[in-house]
Amino acid sequence: MLGQDGRASEGMDQATDDQRRDALHRAFDEVRALSASLTEGLSAEDQQLQSMPDASPTKWHLAHTSWFFEALVLVPHVPGYQPFDDRYFYLFNSYYEMLGPRHPRPQRGVLSRPSIDEVWRYRRHVDAAVRRFVREAGAVAWAAAAPLLRLGLHHEQQHQELILTDLKHAFSLNPLMPAWRPAGADRHSVAAPDQWQGHPGGLADIGHDADTFAFDNETPRHRVFLAPYELASRPVNCGEYLDFMRDGGYRRPELWLSDGWATVQALGWDAPAYWHHDGHHDGRREGHRNGRQEGHAQHALPSQLFTLHGLQPLDLLAPVCHLSAYEAAAYAAWAGARLPTEFELEHATPAVLAMPPRHDTGWMQPLQAGGTTAGELWCWTSSAYAPYPGFKPWNGPAAEYNGKFMINQLVLRGGSCATPPGHWRRSYRNFFPPAARWQFTGLRLARDAR
Repeated sequence: MLGQDGRASEGMDQATDDQRRDALHRAFDEVRALSASLTEGLSAEDQQLQSMPDASPTKWHLAHTSWFFEALVLVPHVPGYQPFDDRYFYLFNSYYEMLGPRHPRPQRGVLSRPSIDEVWRYRRHVDAAVRRFVREAGAVAWAAAAPLLRLGLHHEQQHQELILTDLKHAFSLNPLMPAWRPAGADRHSVAAPDQWQGHPGGLADIGHDADTFAFDNETPRHRVFLAPYELASRPVNCGEYLDFMRDGGYRRPELWLSDGWATVQALGWDAPAYWHHDGHHDGRREGHRNGRQEGHAQHALPSQLFTLHGLQPLDLLAPVCHLSAYEAAAYAAWAGARLPTEFELEHATPAVLAMPPRHDTGWMQPLQAGGTTAGELWCWTSSAYAPYPGFKPWNGPAAEYNGKFMINQLVLRGGSCATPPGHWRRSYRNFFPPAARWQFTGLRLARDAR
């Protein structure tokens, strides 16, 4: 599998060319096999679902990640390569304008053809061609294509996370509330104190700093000034978020950003995504921690959560997830705190952020295991997704990978329980629009130093 440093486990820099090829070959096989394992037990109908324009069918993810290797590696670098089906360059291009037109994203769910069996034949065709290229490519072709192969592996790992989160959204709309996998052993979070951890600030080096793989948006490394700040030792948990809801958090416009309040009103949000009311009353009156007058009505509060393992009891100690940035910011305002910047999170001590994400197919839901929960959920930041000083996108079609999305989005940091092993690193910058909440997204509080 790709190593924690973000590249194929290539060994020492002095590794021979054969060793590097063998390592990339192994990484390719392992990444492709993990994609296959995520679909075990899914029907053809399951893999056809597209529940919203932001999500894609599992079948499309499987085909698109194969198209990526075909379009960016095989066609340009393998003389005489014969594509599996020329029409797939239209069907499975995502957003690469330089590589031609594409099927509209909101209509990926109507692609009943090619069948899932045909998509698997496509993957086997691409797999065989990539393996042959890794073994046989001349030095010049190999030098040009190896970075793109590595990019393709990390690209597929991103889609492995999307396979899970897109499928979860689709299953959540089914009244049967189906499970991707059985829950397996009973899992519960453990209590962990929430403490403020002080950081002195000052000049901090930000961005990728090693001779290993990183996406272009993680570079170049540069220096920023941080005022002294404090960071919560763990993310906000479900029980704490329920307190916000009991206090009328979704009905108090003074807590919300203007766009957030408009979104709450338009979409009728009254809880995080996938939380379910079961009809039972909480038994406590609404109140405000700052001493405002309490209400007298009792309100039913959610006590269940839809997961990839079906409907589960709400774990009050688990990190709250499937929040939009608007909800995260409103909670922070209610708590007398704020969202951290992406630079504060990257600057935080290794004990907070250096843990690799957990990818345990026995339980695909964030847990609080004690200490921190780095790697359990993506944490929203207040940082706009923007280029670092001196940013330069990659050359060729890969130039469209990240840079063109640097507008109207916010950065998230930390990885999630669905992030594949070896994919996360401290400088990783995820990004989504502020209303997005179908990913495993939550929050850690920050505040200026006292």
